[in-house]
Amino acid sequence: MNKRLLVGVVAFAILLVTAGCLGGTSSVASERLDADPDAAYEWDSEVDAHITVQDNGRFRGVYDVNSSSMELYRFDGFGSKTPLPVEAVRYRYANGTVINGSEIRARGGDVTQNDRITNVTLPADANGDGKLAFSSTSTPKRFSLPVFVEGSYEVVLPPNRRVDFPVFGAVQPAGYETEVVGDRLHIQWSNVTDRNIVVQFYLQRDLGIFALIAAISILVGGAGILYYRREIEALRERREELGLDVEIDDDERRGPPPGMG
Repeated sequence: MNKRLLVGVVAFAILLVTAGCLGGTSSVASERLDADPDAAYEWDSEVDAHITVQDNGRFRGVYDVNSSSMELYRFDGFGSKTPLPVEAVRYRYANGTVINGSEIRARGGDVTQNDRITNVTLPADANGDGKLAFSSTSTPKRFSLPVFVEGSYEVVLPPNRRVDFPVFGAVQPAGYETEVVGDRLHIQWSNVTDRNIVVQFYLQRDLGIFALIAAISILVGGAGILYYRREIEALRERREELGLDVEIDDDERRGPPPGMG
């Protein structure tokens, strides 16, 4: 192999291996970390992970953490990790003290991001039984997120959303229970170890709209079928009046042509 070509191949391979590192790691801006969440975090929830899906394409998550850091990410269409954008980051100690992102940094922690993950390093004085909360983006009718912490989970949907009707609603993994509190559906798992939690949901009034559209479609389709059947019947009657529908017996079909018998 040509020496220059070999050097080029090796250099390209090194570039592929180190591509993530070349992208660099940077700290998330304090303005994002210290921003106020859209509503209060559910600190007092008894589950290991509590997620509140909002109706503005966002969610709030609260996680029990027993390690010094936590990696936050999503999977893209190719199964590769992409960093989860976070803001309004908070950490609550076991004694109930809550600190924001800037205070996390002041106490030896940090929130950094590269081209694969967002990494939250907890404060140096975290004792391993605190809770980490953050806000991030979701989608209006589908929530999907990797399982960052194994254990019990609860996902609370926006008001008047449901998951029961097939095609429109779906929940993964299985083994969940649901409860409606007020106008919000709560989905609970006692123990989650799967790769992802996925909840596809719909607005209750969407079912009424769909039923109305389906009913109209059936009526229009039925009327169209009835109309064409009547047209075909009328055409058959006109052909009979003109003598065009003359049946020929099978014996006559099998006989020779006229004048050849």
